[in-house]
Amino acid sequence: MQLVFATNNLNKLKEVQSMLPDHIKLVSLKDITCDEDIPENQTTIEGNAIQKAEYLKEHYGYDCFADDTGLEVEALNGEPGVYSARYAGPQRNAEDNTKKLLTELKNKPNRNAQFKTVIALHLKGKLHTFTGICKGSITKEKHGEGGFGYDPIFKADGLDKTFAEITLEQKNKIGHRGLAVKQLVAFLK
Repeated sequence: MQLVFATNNLNKLKEVQSMLPDHIKLVSLKDITCDEDIPENQTTIEGNAIQKAEYLKEHYGYDCFADDTGLEVEALNGEPGVYSARYAGPQRNAEDNTKKLLTELKNKPNRNAQFKTVIALHLKGKLHTFTGICKGSITKEKHGEGGFGYDPIFKADGLDKTFAEITLEQKNKIGHRGLAVKQLVAFLK
């Protein structure tokens, strides 16, 4: 089975492909020559995932799935949430986003947070959604060289390392995207 994954993020593509059984082959937006910015202007993570999947199905005709992920920080009333990728501005720079978040939390004792991923699957004319949540906390400084995005400052509950300090396999077992992908895989079986 071949599915279009509505992403140009090679890190995300690699992460998700590593969780799928061999019979499911992911195709990126680049592979289908989609070089346009797919709209993401909803007010929720779920809304963005659905919007991207529906756009791809409507304009390109492929069975596909899209995801949206946000980091929700308790002390910031759920921010950056749906704006996680653009938290520090439209340039979507992970380093800038991380710095801004650490600055916003500087004098806040509550560092509880959760990563949330919603996958919207458009398959055979029907839409399905899958949600994965990983609870944890924000560290006071960056740790680790792996991962991407907010991984160097997010520690999942029960871990003494950030997502940037653990292996991709470990992250996939407990992480938000991994939990959502597991639901997707179970559905596709």
